[in-house]
Amino acid sequence: MKSTAGNAGGVQKKKMNGYVGFSNYPNQVHRRSVKRGFNFTLMVVGESGIGKSTLINTLFDTKIFPDREEMPPSADAVKGVDVTSMSADIQENGVKLRLTVVDTPGFGDAINNEDAWQPILENIESRFDAYLAQENRVNRSKISDNRIDAVIYFIKPTGHCLRVIDIEFMKRLHTKVNLIPIIAKADTLTAGELEQFKAKILADINYHGIQIFKPVSDEFDDPETVAENREILSKIPFAVVGSEKYVARADGTQVRGRSYPWGIIEVENEDHNDFIKLRQMLLRSHMEELKDTTDMVLYENYRTQKLLSMGHVQDNGVFREFNPLVQMEEERRAHEAKMQKMEAEMSAVFQQKVHEKEAKLKQSEEELYARHKEMKSVLEKQRGDLEDKKKRAEASARPITPMEQHPTKGKKKNIFSGF
Repeated sequence: MKSTAGNAGGVQKKKMNGYVGFSNYPNQVHRRSVKRGFNFTLMVVGESGIGKSTLINTLFDTKIFPDREEMPPSADAVKGVDVTSMSADIQENGVKLRLTVVDTPGFGDAINNEDAWQPILENIESRFDAYLAQENRVNRSKISDNRIDAVIYFIKPTGHCLRVIDIEFMKRLHTKVNLIPIIAKADTLTAGELEQFKAKILADINYHGIQIFKPVSDEFDDPETVAENREILSKIPFAVVGSEKYVARADGTQVRGRSYPWGIIEVENEDHNDFIKLRQMLLRSHMEELKDTTDMVLYENYRTQKLLSMGHVQDNGVFREFNPLVQMEEERRAHEAKMQKMEAEMSAVFQQKVHEKEAKLKQSEEELYARHKEMKSVLEKQRGDLEDKKKRAEASARPITPMEQHPTKGKKKNIFSGF
């Protein structure tokens, strides 16, 4: 093993000197997947009679949808949009597939189709919610995944541009599902009309910022895969024709198609329609990409928004690479910040207490001064009253004579007192 390069993250690229065996891992995954089988959930949306059932039965070469019963004229028309699903276990070359097709009868059939998309959107989100609830369970050993992997939207072959209901539906759902628009009953338009119609549809999609599923190539794809993806992209939106019946060519060969007085439209002829490219993208080359996009992009975006709306906050520190030195430094900084915060809080409390004590002492001082002033005023008043009383007493008193002071002095003695 030789070291060939390194990067900023510290991960080195090594070159093996011999065969070890881990390159066989994709084969192990393949064998395990074949044993377990696959699940694929496909939703079809379009007006009644536009060919949804026929196209699905043609895509999987089996009768997924039963024959439609003709309703008598007196039967009541179905009101609103209904969402129904049917499942089938199909097998091809030992590979098992549990296919679930979700139909939306009633879409676009009413006079007022203002909210025709609402039941479909609610069904898609309810499947996301059910999967999210299973992920949050304690025991997750058995998780049932019925999320919509792709939506085939049938566009009516008007030859003009997208209708309001087409634009509104795709704008509401393009962030929740892999949207695959197709032109139904393409045999009703000429080749020139189809090219112009496709250009108008793509212009409307780009103008309204609608995201549709498109195959993406990367550096790991071989030139053949890149060329196939480029060819598939050139056919979007797919103009398709479906048929469960076989018709005879001029040479007697039986092919699936539709017979007209002027000739035959072959379903599996790329010169006649884009059915082959649709099937190639949907089933043969990009089925896993559709499932991965649903799981890792569309569902994850919905899950993130859902949890954030419920008050959950992501702790980004949980997913960082652990480095003891960095963690110690972060803890030291956090401790210093905590101590500084505590010191600031204690200083603020101390200053508050000092201010409160000073205010209290000042108030006491003012109260004592007011009391002293009041007592001094009372004393001054009492003193004034006493002075007044003293003056009045002095003014009212007469002088005392010496006789009054000595009453017996100078008194003559009575000579006759002895008699």
